[in-house]
Parts: sequence; structure tokens; C-alpha cells
Amino acid sequence: MIVAQSVLIGFFLLAGSIKMFGWIKVVFETQLQFFHRYGLNRRVMFAVGVIEVGAALLLVDALLFASVVSQIIGAGLLAVTSAGAIGCHLKYDSWKDGIAAMITLLLSLWVLWPMLEHCRLY
Repeated sequence: MIVAQSVLIGFFLLAGSIKMFGWIKVVFETQLQFFHRYGLNRRVMFAVGVIEVGAALLLVDALLFASVVSQIIGAGLLAVTSAGAIGCHLKYDSWKDGIAAMITLLLSLWVLWPMLEHCRLY
């Protein structure tokens, strides 16, 4: 579980910060082209980056302080973001373009599921 969280943290800190600040130009331009293809603008791309970075930081909090709430919210946000990316890729691109999002969705659900089981009300 810690490995899955660490992969999600690293991936979404990188991907989200690129969406926000464009610091790796080649990746930024590619992502921006995807967003434009989906009918979305730079502001939406920036907002998605904020969500990704925020969710990754919640997972950092969950790792450092064993916060169940941070883990549920962080993994949940990343699952929703990944599912949205999959939907856009399937509608406008090739399914192959969505492979990274498919992997991050599975990892997010893997991190999220035990926490939901832990919090289940009977």
C-alpha cells in the first residue's frame, strides 16, 4: 500500500505541477493539446493540476500522520481525476492514450478500498 501511495504521490506531483506551471515544456504542450481536443481551456488544465497536487499532498499527509481522512479524500480525488481522464481519452483519443490513467485509477482504488472498508458502518 505504501508503494502504491508513493507512486501516486510522485506521479501526480509531477503531472499536476506541469499542468499548473508548464515547467517541462514538451509534456505541458502535449497535455494542453489533449485539453484543447476535449474542448477545455488552460484554466481548466490549471484547476486539474491544483486538484492533482492537492490530492497528492493529502496522500503525503496520510503517510506521515496516518490520517485516514486524508487518505480517503486524496485517493478519492485521484480516482475521480483518473476516471475523468479515461473518459476523455476513450471519447476523443485512443484507449492507449488512457493507459496511464487506467493504472492510476487502479492504484487509487487500491489505496482507497481498505480505508472505506475500515470506515464501513454496519
